[in-house]
Amino acid sequence: MQEQTYKLDPAFTVSEERTLRELFPATHDLALKKCQSTLDRHARSFIERSPFLCLGTQNADGKADVSPRGDPPGFVKILDQRTLAIPDRPGNNRLDSLANILANPSVGLLFIIPGFDDTLRVNGKASLITDPELLESMSVGGRSPRIAIIVEVTSVFMHCAKAFRRSRLWDPDHHQDRADMPSLMEIILDQTTGVPEDQLEMRKLDEALEDEYKNSMY
Repeated sequence: MQEQTYKLDPAFTVSEERTLRELFPATHDLALKKCQSTLDRHARSFIERSPFLCLGTQNADGKADVSPRGDPPGFVKILDQRTLAIPDRPGNNRLDSLANILANPSVGLLFIIPGFDDTLRVNGKASLITDPELLESMSVGGRSPRIAIIVEVTSVFMHCAKAFRRSRLWDPDHHQDRADMPSLMEIILDQTTGVPEDQLEMRKLDEALEDEYKNSMY
């Protein structure tokens, strides 16, 4: 059966901010006032506890990308009340986020703490830095990152818990079994060169990926 293509209906497309805002109640006064321009003690405490963030970037043409970043809690260094430093750990070397920052320095960060339903949102301007002293301060297991992302904070605010509570993200009763889907390696092969018919060969490829994780995390 041929898959149908979804088409936008102009009659139901919202294209102006005025029209958008007419669909919702007025913004609560506290939601406007909570936005800060510097990292206060609450934002600092949240960042120091967080082992994970999502980094949103765009290239010069506005093409967006979101990248996960994770390390032990406190991996993002607070340099001062308006400046953060994020180590860039080894990855797949696509360098999407880093290249985007060179083209468009505007970034958005979402800090997450396991078990917390609320999150911290930070927006700012990013730069790429190779300062040896800074990179050395971010080393793990004797390995320093090759580069760090410096974020000059322009706005920071706490985000409410509704999304995490709707999704029940931290509720073990709602955790799904990873084995219900193919492995990451199998998915990538299926999308590219093809999955080997020999299951033993596929298992070896999965094990090789796990070994690569262990050897190249930092």
